[in-house]
Amino acid sequence: MIVAIDGPAGSGKSTTARRVAERLGWLYLDTGAMYRAVGLAFREQGLPVTEAAASGLVPGLDVRLEPGPGGTRVALDGDDVTDRIRTPEASRDASRVSALAPVRAAMVALQRRAAHDYVAAHPDGGVVVEGRDIGTVVFPGADVKFFLVADLDARARRRLADDAVGPASPDGPDAVAAALDQVRAELAERDRRDESRDVAPLKAAPDAVTLDTTALTIDQQVESVLDAVRRVREPSTP
Repeated sequence: MIVAIDGPAGSGKSTTARRVAERLGWLYLDTGAMYRAVGLAFREQGLPVTEAAASGLVPGLDVRLEPGPGGTRVALDGDDVTDRIRTPEASRDASRVSALAPVRAAMVALQRRAAHDYVAAHPDGGVVVEGRDIGTVVFPGADVKFFLVADLDARARRRLADDAVGPASPDGPDAVAAALDQVRAELAERDRRDESRDVAPLKAAPDAVTLDTTALTIDQQVESVLDAVRRVREPSTP
């Protein structure tokens, strides 16, 4: 079984998908991490974000998601880059490179292979996949599809809480307000890029359940997805 969870940044899809997979004992596939790793490769090699550059770079990249301490680890050409891709800069890079057709094609093929290999090896299990085009492009035939949304303010607060950790955290109400304004603007710009790109734009699949997470707790979001999974796995008999 494949569960697809899509949505914009800050909608709660990553945490929800990870916890659903943990509850079910299934594989969690964080496709966004793959694009962040590719974005890191572009940045470290000083390449322009163009299709020509992608065509030369992507075939030689080795991007892997591997289980590790504290959850899934991301490896790029054998190096653990998990911590280096969890930054606002990495998020922006991921959005840019994900619009490139060669990058998209390579990552979609990798995602499909990883999920299908796992399902083949675990016929009674499944995969929970999160991203922005999972239900529309990567797995249009997914058994369960969710599209998570939330208002921009709620998403900005969540993203700020995730990103502003440590000595760089905003200190004082004025600093927090300024940081929140910046995050809100960045999210709005990312939404614009993701929704308007020619390749696999961000949108809900026609058969996806749209879940507004603005006022929901993570537990409520997780239960909504688990309920849908249970209905598919154990359909009621007339």
